[in-house]
Amino acid sequence: MRATRAIIHLENLQYNIGLIRERLPKGTKLCVPVKADAYGHGALRVAVAAIRSGAHFLAVASVQEGIDLREAGIVAPILSLSLPIPEEIPLIIEHELTPLVVDGEFIHQLGEVAKLMGKKVPVHLKIDTGMSRIGCAPGQAAFLAKQIAQEKHLVLEGTATHLAAADSTAPQDIAFTRGQLAQFDRALEEIRNEGIDPGIAHAANSGAVCQYPEAAYGMVRPGILIYGYPPSEDLKDCIPVKPVMELETRVVAIKKIEAGTAVSYNRTWTAPEDTYIATLPVGYADGLLRRLSPGMSVRIGDKRFPVVGRICMDQCMVDIGPDPWVQRWDVATIFGPEPCGESARDLAGLADTIPYEITCGINRRVPRVYLGDEARNW
Repeated sequence: MRATRAIIHLENLQYNIGLIRERLPKGTKLCVPVKADAYGHGALRVAVAAIRSGAHFLAVASVQEGIDLREAGIVAPILSLSLPIPEEIPLIIEHELTPLVVDGEFIHQLGEVAKLMGKKVPVHLKIDTGMSRIGCAPGQAAFLAKQIAQEKHLVLEGTATHLAAADSTAPQDIAFTRGQLAQFDRALEEIRNEGIDPGIAHAANSGAVCQYPEAAYGMVRPGILIYGYPPSEDLKDCIPVKPVMELETRVVAIKKIEAGTAVSYNRTWTAPEDTYIATLPVGYADGLLRRLSPGMSVRIGDKRFPVVGRICMDQCMVDIGPDPWVQRWDVATIFGPEPCGESARDLAGLADTIPYEITCGINRRVPRVYLGDEARNW
């Protein structure tokens, strides 16, 4: 086992899912996004824990992510959130993935391949109400729903949209989000007026779960909340979720340096006094962003120590002071849930980014270690 490892607290993941489900109206389904290797936490193990905690759907961002889960034995419905290329259509059908559809051309292509393969394929119609990414115009939704209904090998299982600013409490963003929901409601009604059941309606991401109960519809898709972080600083107190990932390493070397000695590339930090430097075997190739230094610190024992000099590809250095008690092989925690102190949210603030980028960025060369009842039942 490598010194640097990501500890995944599955008990926290299950706790977070429980908190979210408590907020939902009775009968509302839960879709757990496990795209990007479950935001860096490990898609397969998270998928199993989520399903056992009551998730109805999983969501991925690519056809291959869905195939990987199917080949590992996952049988729950898997919604593919990004648009595939035509060559992937047979794979979608073969592995029983549920694609989003946004236009007539793809609906026709999908229906033709499904017919050739003798399969009936569930689809979700995606409506663009203001994200301006993928999706049909709200006014086209009823027409496309009719086209899906006319394809004998397709089934309109759901209708979705995505909210662009639901994590903001700014008045203009609240008005924008409510406008998106109003457009979505009208599109759903127009589909019903054509005598077509829109299926499972879903729109709510983490931000909407926090502050738009009317956006629950038939299913919600919270992402970052499940992994233990609020969707924004505006909503930091909305649901008391617990971070799921902890990143730790160990001290592999300690050396004394004299005042005036520079540390790491480009000599960006020079020791102001005689001190000791501890080297940690973790760097930007592991996902520890180079821009986190200066400013970042790590916890060793019950104290935090600053990372000094440039973070290297595979290592970084910590100033442990002129009279250190730190020992070689001691554990150093980069971030994690309480009582670790700093979390991925704190590092995100330091790097002017979001917790998503911190956890997603932890490279696969960093081993994942799973803790909790779910891990013991694996």
